[in-house]
Amino acid sequence: MSTCFDLVVIGAGPGGYEAALEAAKLGMHTALIEKTAVGGTCLNRGCIPTKALMHSAELAAKIRGAKEFGIRVQEPEIDLKAVQEHKENTIAALQKGIRSLLKGAKVTLYEGKGKVCSPKLVEVTTEEGETLELETEKILLATGSVPSLVPIPGIDLPGVMTSDEMLNLEEKPESLLIIGGGVIGVEFAGIYQAFGSKVTIVEALPSLLANMDKELGQSVKMSLKKKGVDIHTGARVEKLEACEQGIRCTFTEKEETQVCEASKVLVAVGRRPFTEGLFEEPCMPVMERGRICVDEEFQTSIPGIYAIGDVNGLLQLAHAATAQGIRAVHGMKGEKHPSEPMLIPSCVYTDPEVASVGLTASAAQEQGISVKTHKIVSSSNGKSVLSGQERGFMKVVYLEDSHVIVGAQLYCARATDMISEFAEAILQKMTLEEMAAVIRPHPSFSEMITDVVKI
Repeated sequence: MSTCFDLVVIGAGPGGYEAALEAAKLGMHTALIEKTAVGGTCLNRGCIPTKALMHSAELAAKIRGAKEFGIRVQEPEIDLKAVQEHKENTIAALQKGIRSLLKGAKVTLYEGKGKVCSPKLVEVTTEEGETLELETEKILLATGSVPSLVPIPGIDLPGVMTSDEMLNLEEKPESLLIIGGGVIGVEFAGIYQAFGSKVTIVEALPSLLANMDKELGQSVKMSLKKKGVDIHTGARVEKLEACEQGIRCTFTEKEETQVCEASKVLVAVGRRPFTEGLFEEPCMPVMERGRICVDEEFQTSIPGIYAIGDVNGLLQLAHAATAQGIRAVHGMKGEKHPSEPMLIPSCVYTDPEVASVGLTASAAQEQGISVKTHKIVSSSNGKSVLSGQERGFMKVVYLEDSHVIVGAQLYCARATDMISEFAEAILQKMTLEEMAAVIRPHPSFSEMITDVVKI
């Protein structure tokens, strides 16, 4: 059985389904293939479930701190099964919304595994074993990523998990060891510390959030340590072994052997592009270290086949996948979309939140760009102080001669909501003075933006 389309999208995550919707809006007869559940990693095993757990954790932390605001309550009881129920209800509601959008746009949804057989033919294998052939003019690959593992002895022990399994725990671990201090590691550390687990992080690199501005990583480390998280950076895990408490981890830090015991271990060392079973051999595009190589319009080495999101390895962020997908679809139609898919805010949902966009001062200097920075602390902001969220800062990076804004790093309450103002400023090549001209309400967290761009 063969069906003809203008575009077949493989993968219904935020990159794939948004691209399918955009293609339908542009008049393309579009099919979308998903082997598990619409929403992809972000909705089902990533952003949304993590933030649902995090919301519960933040409520627990706020209840514990309520006495600082004149409200006395008992220690909160964490019912992790009920927390998981809230998470699952959230996912189900959003899945329903996505299906409704696809139906309304007349995007044909196929539930099964997609495989590229030729630049004009995609095969779908359903769970029942039925095989369908979809003829198409264009193909868009949006198959996402899966958790990476490292070759550590004992990595396959019971109780050693990736983020996929960690998201489904129904009993709070007494202690949790996290291998990896990137975004996934620090977010789970914040969640389970707030739930009452004893948390330890072991990170091989010299700092947490090593791919972001150094000051952000240092600030997150200080905040987590203040809350009781034990953190070891520049530490190499040697082996994992079963023990009475659960799992014993042996690691080397500053050339000294150390041991940590925990009831559960989370391996959070990153994610790798998912391409298994995606191609028949003649249709394999150029790949590099597991990722599909693409050009600036996200087309692979095979004309007519595009790859967006985690599978191309450029930026493993849901909103990056969406931006890339929309740009790719417009490129298929011979149009140039006005978005800038590489100007992507990076966000970490710690407490306080972390957000960054554009250049850091060190990155600018490495490129020979003459910049200055201006930084303010949250303790000067009325809304931050009255709500007990005065820990943090905001920093702007600007060209020394023209005052044009080229970057910003935020570590403060609502950072992930405010970072878009800076992204727009960078895109529009706004100066500090132009951004300062906007009148922001008082009292509000956004007043920090006005303060940081005044020099």
